[in-house]
Amino acid sequence: MAKTEYVEVEIDDISDPETSRNNYEEIDRMEVKDEEEEEEEHRNFKTRKRKCKERYICSQCGKSFKLKLGLSNHLWRHSGEKPFNCDQCGKKYTSLSNLNLHLKVHSDERPYVCSVCGKGFSRLDCCKQHQKTHDEVRDHVCCECGKSFTTAGQLKQHRIIHTGERPYKCSYCDKSFTQPGNLKSHERVHTGEKPYRCAQCGESFKYSNILNDHMRVHSGEEPLICDQCGKEFNSSSNLKKHLKVHTNERPYVCPYCGKSFAVLVSCNRHQKIHTGEKDYVCCECGKGFTTLGQLKCHQKIHTGEKPYKCSYCDRSFTLSSQQKSHERIHTGEKPYSCAQCGESFRHSNSLVNHMKKHFPPSPPS
Repeated sequence: MAKTEYVEVEIDDISDPETSRNNYEEIDRMEVKDEEEEEEEHRNFKTRKRKCKERYICSQCGKSFKLKLGLSNHLWRHSGEKPFNCDQCGKKYTSLSNLNLHLKVHSDERPYVCSVCGKGFSRLDCCKQHQKTHDEVRDHVCCECGKSFTTAGQLKQHRIIHTGERPYKCSYCDKSFTQPGNLKSHERVHTGEKPYRCAQCGESFKYSNILNDHMRVHSGEEPLICDQCGKEFNSSSNLKKHLKVHTNERPYVCPYCGKSFAVLVSCNRHQKIHTGEKDYVCCECGKGFTTLGQLKCHQKIHTGEKPYKCSYCDRSFTLSSQQKSHERIHTGEKPYSCAQCGESFRHSNSLVNHMKKHFPPSPPS
């Protein structure tokens, strides 16, 4: 038997038929309204539930996003457009978040600090990657040469050396590069972009390492010295590259002749011997050079400029390397030692010639 539910309603005058009919109509309307509200609430719940599950999917690659804004930002990558511009250096980005990360380069904001050495970074991922250098966690190993790396990305970039692949092409000329960072650095030759600005004097530079070298002028910081041969360097990265000379580590191989190099830039410079590439031309005599540094050194022949003066006598030189080499006559310094017999030499080419005594070239077959 169905259970009967009673609704208590105040009726002003039960004796009035019209009033009674109106009251019952009001009860009916209340019941209908309650049912409509319940149905509406149920519909809203289903809509909310559906919206929670709803994802915005990229038609290009299938990647999904919780927010429509996330999909909109992602689509810029496929279009190749970079609508977010840096007002400091003109560099462009596909998303506002990437632009904000870049702006920290100009503001010198470094909120992420290495817990081991105190070095600051603008990005958390860069800080974590740096800390691995202290922990010596190098679990990504190249199967070709056995060299190990702290990240999978570093290993992937390194493998391109062995394949000879150059997937990153310059937008302004025919040159191509093994790494995206090298491409960006090269394109500044065409654009003249100088994104790294000194906070002390306002001078701008194309490359961060040149800015770091420049900052030593303001700080009065002493140069870094190689404990093997005494050679001085303006940055830790240059010293690190130089140390490979002493370890005989040569991971960069020329695809034309197989000659190996300790530093990538040396390998790239050497390859121009095979290609005949001489991008830098002297406007005085028309002579071509493979690097800007070689051109600048050459131009001093025309100007007669000799800015590097010997600390011990009146002689001056066009190149700092010539000055240092000459000063060893006064100091008696012989920084280049033979690992086989211990004999020392003033100049690296003297050591190279000496090593031929220990390792004479093989006779032609």
